[in-house]
Amino acid sequence: MDLSVQLRGKFGSSASKILRDGGLVPAEFYGHGIENEHFLVSEKDFTKAFKEAGTNTILYLHVNKESSASHKSVGDKYTDAQEKKAAIIHDVVHDSLTGRIIHVDFYAVKMDEVITAKIPLEFINESPAVKEKGAIINKSMTEIEVESLPQNLPHAFKIDISLLDDLNKSICVRDIKVPSGVKILIEGDTVVATATPPLVEEKPEEAVPTDVSAVKVEGEEKRADRDAGKTETED
Repeated sequence: MDLSVQLRGKFGSSASKILRDGGLVPAEFYGHGIENEHFLVSEKDFTKAFKEAGTNTILYLHVNKESSASHKSVGDKYTDAQEKKAAIIHDVVHDSLTGRIIHVDFYAVKMDEVITAKIPLEFINESPAVKEKGAIINKSMTEIEVESLPQNLPHAFKIDISLLDDLNKSICVRDIKVPSGVKILIEGDTVVATATPPLVEEKPEEAVPTDVSAVKVEGEEKRADRDAGKTETED
């Protein structure tokens, strides 16, 4: 995938706000053994790229080196004359109130250098244990860390929950189909998803009716004692 960016200088928070109001997002480009670079990227273009690429698909950043005083070139169609840098999206910071993107980190990749990345899990199909026995699918994880060359990184691992055809049955890491050249950095017996039994509601205990005929009322006992004492006095 390709994304147009522009070099920028360092600036304060007030300038950052002005840029964001204009639809531009500050970004950092860094990696092993290279010097950090500061970019601007169109929020609209980046949002589209992020939706498709996620954090594990290589992006080719086409760097426009024109003066950052004019930001019209950001988001324009890239050209072969522009410098091109391979990267993956490493981090995206959102505004806690508006949800808008306020900062992006790009991590430089070398096509011949092994990197680590977190691959999301995509749960597909339907579990017979849910349909037939009311099971609840307990998903233990949503992503798995792997190691591979950048070009071998999968976009996602598909987890087929139709394999969960009985209660207490699990899918483990070893059950995942892994592309050639990709190494999963987690033990194979780690559970990914389990068909757990449905929750059973406990019925409240029924109250046992009390035999009131065997219960002596305090007032009756006192009256009986009083009558007995009166009889002894009369005698």
